[in-house]
Amino acid sequence: MTLFYQFCFYLFGLVAVVSACVFVTRKSPVAAALWLVNVLFCLAALFVLLDAQFIGAIQVLVYAGAIMVVFLFVIMLLNLGEPARIADSRGTLPYLGAGLLAIGVLAALMTRLPHPVPLQPFRIAADSLAAEARVSGAVAPVAVPLFTEYLLAFEVTSVLLLAAVVGAVVLGRKRNEPDATGAGDGSARRTRPDVREAAHAS
Repeated sequence: MTLFYQFCFYLFGLVAVVSACVFVTRKSPVAAALWLVNVLFCLAALFVLLDAQFIGAIQVLVYAGAIMVVFLFVIMLLNLGEPARIADSRGTLPYLGAGLLAIGVLAALMTRLPHPVPLQPFRIAADSLAAEARVSGAVAPVAVPLFTEYLLAFEVTSVLLLAAVVGAVVLGRKRNEPDATGAGDGSARRTRPDVREAAHAS
């Protein structure tokens, strides 16, 4: 493991962690979505460093591309771009709970560090992934378990995304219907004085 590899690994890992922390603390959904794109790009770079170039490309095309387009579509459809319109009436209790949970997770990790799990059984040869890619290609090791063993989870995830988009469309229509009716009443009220003035003038 070269020094350049270690530098890139820790750099992209640190940027991903910082971007994720900024992502969960933004009030604007659009800004949070952009920080999430940064996290996904860093994860793609980590996959490339692990000799999983195909998964890194899919990470960029599917998650940072298609899935984020769906997120931004839902945000714009629900008109959530302005932070002032998002009323947060939960108080500080959820933030305290999240902070205590984070402290508990960090404490559990720190207590686990003095007794690490031996990594020798999990180590593989340096060129094993490249050799397998030359034999079976880069797509088959991902596609075969995805469409055989994990097919149900894959389809359930797609159905959940579809349900989220449909729910956003329904909520957007319900939110826009009162505005449309109000605009119609206002325009009708504004035209009535014009009609009366025209009648008096005639």
